[in-house]
Amino acid sequence: MLATLSTSHLLNVTNLKASHMNRIFSIVIVMLICSQSYGQKPRARDIGIPFVGTTGEFNAITDVEGVEVGYSTIISGEGENIVGNGPIRTGVTAIFPRGKAKKFSPVYANWYSLNGNGEMTGTTWVTESGFLETPIMITNTNSVGEVRQAVLKWYVDTDWYNGEDWWYTYPVVAETYDGFLNDIYGFHVKEEHVLDAIKSSSNGKIAEGNVGGGTGMMCLGFKGGTGTSSRVFKIKDSTYTVGAIVQSNFGAKRNLSIAGVPVGIELKDTLNYVYNAPPKSRRQEGDGSIIVIVATDVPLLPHQLKRIAQRIPLGVGIVGGRGSNGSGDIFLAFSTANEKAFNRDEMTSVKTMSNDLLMPVFEATVQAVEEAIINAMVAAETMEGINGNKAYAIPHDLLIETLKKYNRIKK
Repeated sequence: MLATLSTSHLLNVTNLKASHMNRIFSIVIVMLICSQSYGQKPRARDIGIPFVGTTGEFNAITDVEGVEVGYSTIISGEGENIVGNGPIRTGVTAIFPRGKAKKFSPVYANWYSLNGNGEMTGTTWVTESGFLETPIMITNTNSVGEVRQAVLKWYVDTDWYNGEDWWYTYPVVAETYDGFLNDIYGFHVKEEHVLDAIKSSSNGKIAEGNVGGGTGMMCLGFKGGTGTSSRVFKIKDSTYTVGAIVQSNFGAKRNLSIAGVPVGIELKDTLNYVYNAPPKSRRQEGDGSIIVIVATDVPLLPHQLKRIAQRIPLGVGIVGGRGSNGSGDIFLAFSTANEKAFNRDEMTSVKTMSNDLLMPVFEATVQAVEEAIINAMVAAETMEGINGNKAYAIPHDLLIETLKKYNRIKK
C-alpha cells in the first residue's frame, strides 16, 4: 500500500509494508505537520545566528538560475529492526544543474574527496571529460545501485539524449549512511522514489532537515540532514551567485562550532544523539559522511571548478568537520555558464574568469557551505528509528542562550 502526501515541495510518505497499517495514521499526522509548516520552519538566520555574506533571494542553491532540486522522503514504521520489515527513515534527493526540461545539457564540473570512505559514482568521467552530463542524485549508502539504475531507465523513457541513436552515460549518485535510524539492509528505496524526486524537482524555495536523502542523517552530535544556502557577490561590475546543498551526516559533537562559538562543548551535557544504542556498536563519534554540491553562474573551466571543490572542506571545517576515518567527505562543483560549451562535432568558444579574480568565489563557497550545514541542523527535527535509536534535534533555546553567552546574539 502506498500513502503519499504532496506539497509544493513534494514531501512523500511511503508505507511499504502491510504490517505497518496500524501506524499509518500517526505517520501521516507527523508529515502533515512537517509539510504544512514548511513556511514557518526556522532556518539558522531566523533564530538569530549571524553569518558573513549576502544571500540570494531564497538563500538556496536554487538561487543559481536554472538549478532545480527535488525530494522523495520515505518514513514508515517504528520499533524493532527486522531486516526488510523494519522502520524506514530514508529518501532520495535530485539536483538538476539546468533543470530537467532541458534534458541533456552538460555543465563544466569537477569534484574533490577530502576522505574517501564513501561513494559518488560517475566522477572519473567528470574529471576526464570536464563535464557533468547528468543530474546529481543523493541517497543512502545501500541504495546507490538502485538509484543509478532507475536514472538510466528514466533517460530511456524520457529520451534524455534527444534522439541520439548511440549514447552511454555515467549517472552521478552520492550517498551517506543512515543505518543508525533506517532499515538500510531492507533496501527500501525503489525506482518509484527516484522518479518522485526527479518529478518534484523545481526551483525557488526548497525544504531542509529531515527530507530526501538526508531524512535519516545525523550531524555533529545532533540530527542532521539536508541543508542549503547561497551567496551573491560582485566581480568587477558583474553580479554572480554561488549556491550549496549538503547531505550532512558527519562529525563529533565536541567539535561543533556555530558562529565561532564552541557549541558542542557548551551543550555536551544535553541529550546525546543516540538513545538505546547497541552497547557494542562499532560506530565511533565522528563517523558518518557529508556530500556537498556547489553550483555557480561564474564562468569557470573544469580545473577552476576543482579549485572551488577543494575550498568546500574549509566550510565543513568551520563548523567542526575533521575528515574522520569513517567519514566519506566528497564534494562536486559545477558552473551553469557557457551553456553551449559541449559539442560533439564542432569547435566551441567559451568564457572563463581570471584566476586572479576568484577570491570572492572561494569566500562565497566557504560561507555558503558553512550556513547550509547549520541550516540542515536547525531545520531538522528529532527522529526515532530502528530499535528505538534516536537522533535529537539541536535545542534552539539552548543554542540561542549559548550564542548570547558569547555575545554572538544580542541579549
